[in-house]
Amino acid sequence: MATNPAEVLSLPKPAWAADEVGMLYDMAHRFMSEEIAPRYDEFEKNEMVDRESWLKAGSAGLLCASMPEEYGGSGGTFAHESAIIEAIGHVGVDGFGIGLHNSIVAPYILHYGSEEQKKKWLPKLATGELIGAIAMTEPGAGSDLQGVKTRAQKDGNHYKINGSKTFITNGQLANFIIVVTKTDPEKGAKGTSLIVVETDEVEGFQRGRNLDKIGLKANDTSELFFNDMRVPTSNLLGHEEGQGFVQLMQQLPQE
Repeated sequence: MATNPAEVLSLPKPAWAADEVGMLYDMAHRFMSEEIAPRYDEFEKNEMVDRESWLKAGSAGLLCASMPEEYGGSGGTFAHESAIIEAIGHVGVDGFGIGLHNSIVAPYILHYGSEEQKKKWLPKLATGELIGAIAMTEPGAGSDLQGVKTRAQKDGNHYKINGSKTFITNGQLANFIIVVTKTDPEKGAKGTSLIVVETDEVEGFQRGRNLDKIGLKANDTSELFFNDMRVPTSNLLGHEEGQGFVQLMQQLPQE
C-alpha cells in the first residue's frame, strides 16, 4: 500500500494556491481521498487505475483544467493543473496518470492542433472518454529523440506507421496516443513528425507488456507496437511534416 504523505507530515498550502486554485486543490484532494485512495491497493495490484475512475475524474472537472472552456476544459492555468498534481501527491495516489494527460498530452493539441482537431479531441480528453499518452521512448532511443526509428510513410491519404515504443505512461489504457515518428529519416531531427493515433479506430496497433516498475505501481507503463498501422494524414500535428522535433523541444520544459 502506498504511504499517505499526510500521515507523515503536514505541509502548508503554497502562496499560489489561493482563491479558486485553492478550491480546486480541496476538491481534487477530496476526490482522490474518496474515489481513488480506497481502491489504491487494487489499482497497484492490477498495475493500472481503471477507466471508470478516469471518467469520474472527468465528471469532477479534474481533466484538462487548463484547457479553454470552448474546447471542454475549465479555462484555468498551469497553477490549476499543479493544484491537482499536488493533491494527488498529498493523498499518496501518484500512480494515477492524469498529470501526463492534463499537462503534457492536451497542450500538444491546443498548441499545434488545427481548429478541427481541437474541437474533435480536446472535449473528449476533458471527459475522460479519451485517455492520453505520448509515445517517445523506443528500445534504442530514450532521451535521444533524434534517434527515433519509428517510421511513418505516406500511402494516399493515410500514413503507414511501423515501429515500437517502450516505457509509455498510460500505455495500457490510452486510446489517444501522440506518436513521435520519422516522416523523412534522411533529414534527422527535421524529419520528425507527431501523429495522433486513436487506437480504437486503427488496425496494426498492438499493446505489449505492462512493464513492472520499482514504484508507481498503479500507473500502467507499456510497450507499444505498430505494424503497418494506417492513420489518416489529417492526424498530423502541425501544418506540415517535419515540425515534430521543434514541437517536442517547446513542450518538454513543462513536462
